Amino acid sequence: MSGVALYRKYRPNTFAEVLGQEHVITALKGAISLANISHAYLFAGTRGTGKTSLARIFASNIGTKMRDLHEIDAASNRGVDDVRALREEVHTLPFESTYKVYIIDEVHMLTKEAFNALLKTLEEPPKHVVFILATTELEKLPDTIISRCQTFTFKKPTTELLKQMVLRVAKSEGYTLEPSSADLLALLASGSFRDALGYVQQVIASSKDKSITPEEVEAVTGAPRSMQLLKLVDAVADGNLDSSLHIVHEIAASGLDMRTVFVLLLRLLRAILLLRAAPSLTNELQKEFTEEEYVALVRHAKDSKTHIHSRLLLALLDAHMRIGTTYTPELPLELALIQHHENTP
Repeated sequence: MSGVALYRKYRPNTFAEVLGQEHVITALKGAISLANISHAYLFAGTRGTGKTSLARIFASNIGTKMRDLHEIDAASNRGVDDVRALREEVHTLPFESTYKVYIIDEVHMLTKEAFNALLKTLEEPPKHVVFILATTELEKLPDTIISRCQTFTFKKPTTELLKQMVLRVAKSEGYTLEPSSADLLALLASGSFRDALGYVQQVIASSKDKSITPEEVEAVTGAPRSMQLLKLVDAVADGNLDSSLHIVHEIAASGLDMRTVFVLLLRLLRAILLLRAAPSLTNELQKEFTEEEYVALVRHAKDSKTHIHSRLLLALLDAHMRIGTTYTPELPLELALIQHHENTP
């Protein structure tokens, strides 16, 4: 498997290997056991949640061999002529399977005319054909298409689920990864198994040995150094606007992605509020951070004079929505910190 992308190497091949989509698996396995196979399924969910992988597994479990499994990228084959050709093709019998399965990925990319042509096939499909439509943007599909499919919504995996997968894959590849680093990779993956594995591959490829340090993870992912963020949290907590803006300037000057900066800063500030408001979460939160980070977070949570409170997080969440809308990437963060300082007694 040398040189194979990790997301391909660790792609699930059985229902048991699929993570986080138990509600979909239960329904599909029930349909198979009752021999109640629908002619059209719609898998909807954010990218990297396993829609295509589960479609392949389902096809295999209903007896479809590779020769009778057809995958179509609707982003590249989106026109009415493409769908008309498909309508002709579906009427041919399978080579060696009970069903011919057509997986149409990114189906929302089809043109209006192509959807109309596809609708006719979905209304009266041949008995030997099963369609599995996959989309990241369900709202772009016509209601007429949705109504003719059994629809399943895929859940975004939790950060904890991604973290455990990252640790397991790193170990399987012969590398050691600290839990706090795995948590960082899981957080940056934003609910995508594929992105999480992509980060693991980048980290492994750049590691000098089999022991991956948090510093290596930060360097590969473009995340700011932990010390930088902790200094920023200290400055914000003390109400030191000048120091806060200076640190933001340093982070921006180093070329780091401001979306990543926001995500990691919000992660730290959220933990402070949770440690203060919900002591019962202490043990769980401690697992997500390095010892140095956790000690700093506890100190801020216990500080009655701190400028870190819920209004600050609301301001930062609002600023996060504006990333990419300004010529200067760090401007939303700077404005949020300035406004927070002006509005704090």
